[in-house]
Amino acid sequence: MIVVMKPGASPQQLDHIVKLVREMGLKDHVIVGTERTVVAVIGDDRFKDKSRLESVEGVDKVVPILAPYKMASVEMKKERTSVKLGAAGAIGGMKVGVIAGPCSVEDRVKLLEVAHAVKEAGAIAIRGGAFKPRTSPYAFQGLAEEGLKYLAEAREKTGLAIVTEVMSIEQIPACVEYADVLQIGARNMQNFNLLSRVGETTKPVLLKRGMSATLEEFLLAAEYIMARGNTNVILCERGIRTFEDYVRNTLPLAIVPELHRRSHLPVVVDPSHGTGKSYLVADMCKAAVACGADGLIIEVHGDPEHAMTDGAQSLTPKQFSEMMKSIKRIAAAVDREA
Repeated sequence: MIVVMKPGASPQQLDHIVKLVREMGLKDHVIVGTERTVVAVIGDDRFKDKSRLESVEGVDKVVPILAPYKMASVEMKKERTSVKLGAAGAIGGMKVGVIAGPCSVEDRVKLLEVAHAVKEAGAIAIRGGAFKPRTSPYAFQGLAEEGLKYLAEAREKTGLAIVTEVMSIEQIPACVEYADVLQIGARNMQNFNLLSRVGETTKPVLLKRGMSATLEEFLLAAEYIMARGNTNVILCERGIRTFEDYVRNTLPLAIVPELHRRSHLPVVVDPSHGTGKSYLVADMCKAAVACGADGLIIEVHGDPEHAMTDGAQSLTPKQFSEMMKSIKRIAAAVDREA
């Protein structure tokens, strides 16, 4: 439920509500809006006496939240959330933020070349896996902390924010030290211990939808992060597993406007994993922007034919630059910027 305070409610009245919420065995999260302040009440409140809060001085009303995800719900926060990516920009708002880079960090020189190229084309962040989850235990699994150091150098030289995947609780300290955004991959969307621990950090989290997850399960995964105090969550649609075999995954873009209808969190689309085919990526980028995506995350590699991971779905820097020009036109057509 949400406790909506009256306009002009005093700090003492707000503190009293927070105290009562905690006495009920529930958690509180205060959200200060432009006109009013609300207190999000987190926890199982089904059997709690809501009238205890409604009669308190300074309270306007107590609103139940019907969705099982509370913090992520649009009922909790009417305004769209914008998540800052360090000093480089933000995901959410008028501008469509683009994150681009190689699937995995393979080499310092190659990474820096791609970083300069995507920066020049208009990206605000570089993606790159230092730790890589692979289906085969024999496949390349990243350079670990060495890769994080290369990413940090790329940020220093280009100003791009760093988005990198964290696969386990043990990797969190290193990723927090080097990265601007922690990515939770599709395979870890329901790794609830990992979600809770990144929720205890202050770094923005880019949460990828599991390949077989429903929309509600996706938002409940975001709720795990937010319930631990980290509200800077970016939702990422990366395609789901279906019976189709002409693509690596099926990219269900209808989820973008539906997520906007149900949640205030920004939504990013990953057309690289969503198709698995580089020749489909540019068109799906345009479609994603047209249907309201707040950002894109795209794999770009200087030599896709020799990439150590996911070369088939990676754009070259030249292809990426051309794609960026085309999405600017699409963004303008739907009253956005790119």
